[in-house]
Amino acid sequence: MSSSPSSRAQEAREAIAVRLREMRLDAGITARELAVRCAWSESKSSRIEHAKTPPSDADIRAWSTACGVAGQADDLIAANRQADSMYVQWKRLQRTGLRRLQESGVPLYEQTRQFHVYCSNVVPGFFQTPGYAAALLTSIAKFRGTPDDVADAVTARMNRSRVIREGDHRFAVLVEEAVLRYRIGSPEVMAAQLGHLLSVMALPSVSLGIIPFTAPRDSWPLETFTIFDGQRVHVETLSAAIKETQPSDVALYLKAFGNLHEIAAYGADARSLITSAIDMLPAA
Repeated sequence: MSSSPSSRAQEAREAIAVRLREMRLDAGITARELAVRCAWSESKSSRIEHAKTPPSDADIRAWSTACGVAGQADDLIAANRQADSMYVQWKRLQRTGLRRLQESGVPLYEQTRQFHVYCSNVVPGFFQTPGYAAALLTSIAKFRGTPDDVADAVTARMNRSRVIREGDHRFAVLVEEAVLRYRIGSPEVMAAQLGHLLSVMALPSVSLGIIPFTAPRDSWPLETFTIFDGQRVHVETLSAAIKETQPSDVALYLKAFGNLHEIAAYGADARSLITSAIDMLPAA
């Protein structure tokens, strides 16, 4: 069984720590001497070598220079950044608010040609209405205690969503029927959101499948994930955003998407599930 993304991130950090220790040993200097050359404490060297403290870019450059191999710093920094980006807690991503996080994803969204998206809990971001996005982001900001920039974040999310109508992009999207029933915002907000789904599923760039409650299934509901051009996967958990680029892991998510695709309803059947959810909303 494949290890978890968080454990693989730790393994990557440990590999960097081992490489730094090997550099020191190859240079023939002690941890104390390295600390003196880098102008920091010996305990810091120990924490870095044992993967207890992740090194900064400056730490790696100082370490490499102290060991007489400054030319190796750039490759180590790149590897360190990759390890650091594999598993990033939401509190770190959202520490300055929600708007910047929405904007940071624009370049990737614009360059991606084929999206595979699976959502088990909320409507996919680029299909959200302003009202639905505001209700959702407000609850996220409140839960995580982030700065209140929801209005700006909603605007940024709507701007990012232009990719469904602009450029050469294709969207294969699957949502669980439960997403249609979860009440995010008022009944009016939900009615508008569900009506918007009926509109976007008619776009030539969009394939929207709804996985019915009653579908016989071998695949259980999974965490929400997005696959970008079959090359990388972003997975959303309660505590962290996970990025997968290892080919075998990307292939696993593509396989899961394919299995879920087989049991999803499309076309008139999908529209019927959406209209049924609208009909179940309480009258205004």
